[in-house]
Amino acid sequence: MRILVADDDLVSLRLMERMLQKSGYEVVTADNGQEAARILSRVGGPRLALIDWMMPGLDGPNVCRVIRDRHDDSYVYMVLLTSKQSSGDVVQGLEAGADDYLTKPCHPAELRARLHTGRRVLQLEDKLVEAREKMRFKATHDSLTLLWDRGGILSLLQSELSRSAREYSPVSLLLCDVDHFKRVNDTYGHQVGDEVLQEVSKRLKDAVRSHDAVGRYGGEEFLIVMGATGTIELQERAEQIRSAISCLPFLTAYGMLEISISIGAITIEGWNKSVSIEPFLKDVDDALYRAKAAGRDRVIYTVASTAA
Repeated sequence: MRILVADDDLVSLRLMERMLQKSGYEVVTADNGQEAARILSRVGGPRLALIDWMMPGLDGPNVCRVIRDRHDDSYVYMVLLTSKQSSGDVVQGLEAGADDYLTKPCHPAELRARLHTGRRVLQLEDKLVEAREKMRFKATHDSLTLLWDRGGILSLLQSELSRSAREYSPVSLLLCDVDHFKRVNDTYGHQVGDEVLQEVSKRLKDAVRSHDAVGRYGGEEFLIVMGATGTIELQERAEQIRSAISCLPFLTAYGMLEISISIGAITIEGWNKSVSIEPFLKDVDDALYRAKAAGRDRVIYTVASTAA
């Protein structure tokens, strides 16, 4: 594990560095408070730190304050090294954001024990963050396809429309429906139907750009939100997405199946916050209905009924 050691006394710095390296740490050093704060603030910087109280520029407590003022999810466990021993000094350091303190000169065994405690705290924090992210994912994603669920994709659409209004850029929507999906379920069973939905989801995600969003809108319907995409580009990309589904048969537990999708497509320009997203969803749903009525496995484009 990487650890930052910050001390303006170079002899003490090198002695601490060698001792920690022998204990298996990857040591990063700083000889002043500004450099220590900069290193700890970097993305992917050390999450364990030994910081001397007295340093030029920023002292140890102020380094702690700078790091605690950050607003990200990466917690840094900081131990102050100090010759100060009064309870008032200890309280000052802890209130500045330090997690622990050691009186100099510190005993190697005590130092290793305190750092081991810090590592346990960081491991616990990592587990809590992982659990929180799993809960967040489950709350916004469809369990079968792992795509955004209906609420998640509509929230992303709302955010994308807000961004497009600020930047005066278009947003395009694709509403996709698996053709004859009821026949698949009735003929081959719901297990095969689920396999088809999972493979459609995979192909849709592979066919869109990294900044586009794909969600399961409901049943066998999928909604794709494409930011900064106008009518001309939409027509090209919609055909690519349609082709990505029908170009190769689907391998299922039953065998190979020919699957296609019908798509309703719309480009929204000039949106403002006073307009609900519902008219656009109705427009693209009407276009999808026309695509299925016209023979399926095709894209029908429509014009937004209202945008401003």
